[in-house]
Amino acid sequence: RESDHRAWTPVTYTVTRQNATVQGLIQGKAYFFRIAAENIIGMGPFTETTKEILIRDPITVPDRPEDLEVKAVTKNSVTLTWNPPKYNGGSDITMYVLESRLIGKDKFHKVTKEKMLDRKFTVEGLKEGDTYEYRVSACNIVGQGKPSFCTKPITCKDELAPPTLDLDFRDKLIVRVGEAFSLTGRYSGKPAPKVTWLKDDVVVKEDDRIKIKTTPTTLCLGILKSVREDTGKYCVTVENSTGSRKGFCQVNVVDRPSPPVGPVIFDEVFKDHMVVSWKPPLDDGGSEITNYIIEKKDTHKDLWMPVTSATVKTTCKIPKLLEGREYQIRIYAENLYGISDPLISDEMKAKDRFRVPDAPEQPIIKDVTKDSAVVVWNKPYDGGKPITNYIVEKKETMATRWVKATKDPIFPGTKFKVPDLLEGCQYEFRVSAENEIGVGDPSPPSKPIFARDPIAKPSPPVNPEAVDKTKNSVDLSWQPPRHDGNGKIIGYLIEYQKVGDEGWKQANLTADSCPETNCKVTGLTEGLTYKFRVKAVNAAGESDPAHVPDPVEVKDRLEPPELILDANMAREQHVKAGDTLRLSAVIKGVPFPKVTWKKEDHEVSPKADIEVTGVGSKLEIRNTVHEDGGMYSLTVENPAGSKTVSVKVVVLDKPGPPRNLNISDVRCDSCYLTWMEPEDDGGSVITNYVVERKDVASAQWVAISSSSKKRSHMAKYLMEGTQYLFRVAAENQYGRGPYVETTKPIKAIDPLHPPGPPKNLHHVDVDKTEVSLVWNRPDRDGGAEITGYLVEYQEDGADEWTKFQTVPMLDCVVTGL
Repeated sequence: RESDHRAWTPVTYTVTRQNATVQGLIQGKAYFFRIAAENIIGMGPFTETTKEILIRDPITVPDRPEDLEVKAVTKNSVTLTWNPPKYNGGSDITMYVLESRLIGKDKFHKVTKEKMLDRKFTVEGLKEGDTYEYRVSACNIVGQGKPSFCTKPITCKDELAPPTLDLDFRDKLIVRVGEAFSLTGRYSGKPAPKVTWLKDDVVVKEDDRIKIKTTPTTLCLGILKSVREDTGKYCVTVENSTGSRKGFCQVNVVDRPSPPVGPVIFDEVFKDHMVVSWKPPLDDGGSEITNYIIEKKDTHKDLWMPVTSATVKTTCKIPKLLEGREYQIRIYAENLYGISDPLISDEMKAKDRFRVPDAPEQPIIKDVTKDSAVVVWNKPYDGGKPITNYIVEKKETMATRWVKATKDPIFPGTKFKVPDLLEGCQYEFRVSAENEIGVGDPSPPSKPIFARDPIAKPSPPVNPEAVDKTKNSVDLSWQPPRHDGNGKIIGYLIEYQKVGDEGWKQANLTADSCPETNCKVTGLTEGLTYKFRVKAVNAAGESDPAHVPDPVEVKDRLEPPELILDANMAREQHVKAGDTLRLSAVIKGVPFPKVTWKKEDHEVSPKADIEVTGVGSKLEIRNTVHEDGGMYSLTVENPAGSKTVSVKVVVLDKPGPPRNLNISDVRCDSCYLTWMEPEDDGGSVITNYVVERKDVASAQWVAISSSSKKRSHMAKYLMEGTQYLFRVAAENQYGRGPYVETTKPIKAIDPLHPPGPPKNLHHVDVDKTEVSLVWNRPDRDGGAEITGYLVEYQEDGADEWTKFQTVPMLDCVVTGL
């Protein structure tokens, strides 16, 4: 409750702790507080504070002062200022304590002895050159607060301040003639700066119109009744020992212009108009000329008539004149500030005075190339006005339209190189002159010229030589001339001379009959010796001759045959059966050799195509078969010798049939086959043999081996008693050759042997001419049923046995004894 009230006010919340914060109290009022404990049964008795409590913030010492700054320094004093602390600790500031420390010492000492509340203080009586740092503290009723942050170390010496300059005028100032103007400003600096005024880098001096006023802080330049000469760039300089500052102002004192500069020039004069020109005023009054005002006056009248007032050019056309009348022209210049005095011309009569230039004379064409030509002409009469341009035109001779050679002006020269001509075309040229009045008539056309490079005679051919000869001809060869004279070489002239004669004869009548760099000179006499020379010819004429170095004796030249083998004439040539066999070689020799192809020293097959040309020979056999293989030879022969080369040709084909097929070791379920390799393996290694069998009762052959490399095979799994045929073929990489077949069927049975001898042969009866015999079966029948017994007899003492008969049983009666 408030101390002056009796009613208790409950605090709005219940606490379970042993402390609480009471909010919403009014600062400056006194309160009593009480507290009671409460449980589930109810509330206990209150305990009350013994005395009233006054509500106010707790008082502390102030915060540190802020913004301690050094404002001025001399050799024996320092002036400092600062701001109060952000928080005074809850009580008013009672005083400030300023302390200093000499750099090098540890302790701060009070500077103020009396109580100080001002926030500015000058420390005096310091020693020049000493360095101090300062701090300040605030005090309130509680006590002295924290000191401020220290100043930087301050050395006692007279303070220097560079000049400052604050101007009241802008960079540019425009003043009318006769008006006054002033340039003012403020400045500062330590030591006191010197003030200097300049105009266009020259010091301004005072006179009756120019006044300069300077105080310790202000400066002023004033000019009364300004004139045009006051225009210029003004500069004020503020300078002391620490530096300088400058301010600038471009002052423009403006006035109306001075008159245009004469005389008035009559550039063109005609019966109904004139063109005049003049020069701008020497003084534009400090402002750009906005326009000229032009007026005209007939000298018989006093009235000036306006022509125009809207031109800024220094030339003007004066129209609407009367032929034969004399006129004067006057011209004013105008700017933003007024109109000048006039410039007045002399009198001029309106009549035609100038015309276009005359036509130049016929131009001359020089230095023609394939794409250009130089046109030269003489200067014509200029019509009274200077020629300003020449116009050169070109056209093809057969065309009707003239075309300008260039868009650029041609002046002052009287010749022009016309570019971009088409090579081989014929052109004419003409020239017109132009002055200010216009373009005059064109000149007569030039003589026609062809656009092509100038042609000179070519240089002689290079390195002529005799490369071949026969009994009535010589072959010559040479190289083109080093210089063709800028003209196409039409051809060559060849001349010859019999040794001992003086005159030269022509081998060809015209150069175009020999356009190449070689020629065969014919119709020569065998055994004679000739000299030769060659000339090159272009459109300009014949070159000097180039001589073949040595005389040439005309006779057949002998060179032994020479064979240059092609790749298909290597030592061995393989060709697949059915493909084409080609053998060829390059052949040389003088005279050209006779060519002979042979196979195994015999004529080659009629199916072979043989071709012989002047440089070689070729043999070709299409659809080759195995029989086309063998040793082929090529022989070339002439009177100087012969040469032969041979090549083995292998026609790769399927192999031939195996040889000597033999069947042995026949059993009831197998037999053994052997054979020999084919006589012809087809030019390729036998890779394997194929063995097949066939039941004689069947039409189908059955393969029993297809990969064997051996020349024998055991045929197994035969059916006993069945008759079989067998066949064998060889294979190489080109296919399977023909089969060799057994000539007669083979029966699958075990082999038969002769039976063993009958046993126990004895007689059972004897007569005078016969004997009865009996015997037993032999121990072995040889693998087959015994079909009979052969009975033989022999007379005692004789060498031979005599056959009696074969009997089926185990007894026999031999008769006829």
